[in-house]
Amino acid sequence: MSKKFIKYPHYLKYESSDIDDITLGFTTREGGYSLYPEGSFNMARYIDDNPINVTKHQHMLAEAIDFQRDQWVFPLQTHENNIAHVTQRDQGKNINELTNQLHGIDGMYTYDSNILLTMCYADCVPVYFYSVKHHFIGLAHAGWRGTYGQIVVKMLDNIDFNLEDLKVVIGPSTSMSYEINDDIKSKFETLPIDTSKYIETRDTNRHGIDLKRANALLLNHHGVPLDNIYITDYATSEDLSLFFSYRIEKGQTGRMLAFIGQK
Repeated sequence: MSKKFIKYPHYLKYESSDIDDITLGFTTREGGYSLYPEGSFNMARYIDDNPINVTKHQHMLAEAIDFQRDQWVFPLQTHENNIAHVTQRDQGKNINELTNQLHGIDGMYTYDSNILLTMCYADCVPVYFYSVKHHFIGLAHAGWRGTYGQIVVKMLDNIDFNLEDLKVVIGPSTSMSYEINDDIKSKFETLPIDTSKYIETRDTNRHGIDLKRANALLLNHHGVPLDNIYITDYATSEDLSLFFSYRIEKGQTGRMLAFIGQK
């Protein structure tokens, strides 16, 4: 079964023969109106960018993927592991302007149609969940804190169907070039997965970590078949012509938008 992200203007779209009426993608930095940096396609309202630019980008993406802005829902992420069950009643939250709604949420899921789950990223791991059979979609934001907090497992805790029916896509994020110190490495050593499979010690207090692989290992450990997990090779920190990278650009950059919706 062929699985891959296909590049379109302004975004990557995941294509697979089993995805049916689900739209799953990730925006790029190309061809926008933002000056942060110049000419970029920033999707975040919470950074130093003119909100008019973000609205323009939202309209451009909405037209391209056939999900209108009033169908979108966006949480205020805080690098934790809180999950929210959202429905059509949540459509439009934090799209036109940021509010206190869905604050502290780094994972969402829904069984409803015509709702687009969205979150912003600039190195952290976007983890998409879907089951065509059960009309389920979900999206999680997993930086090192969310990965250590096992946000993907928290998502699984909210699923009441057989995990063999669940598919997971792990999208563009930072690569193994991302490094952690001894203290953070010791935290990951408490997780129920083999650190040698995703952490590489390079020097004193320097360890490369593959957060994509760590989340895949956690999902598999808790029952998701490996064949049901797709990991993209796209890396935000390796291609600044295509992606923003918070780490490489030292925070002075825009944000991409991960999105998943079902008709």
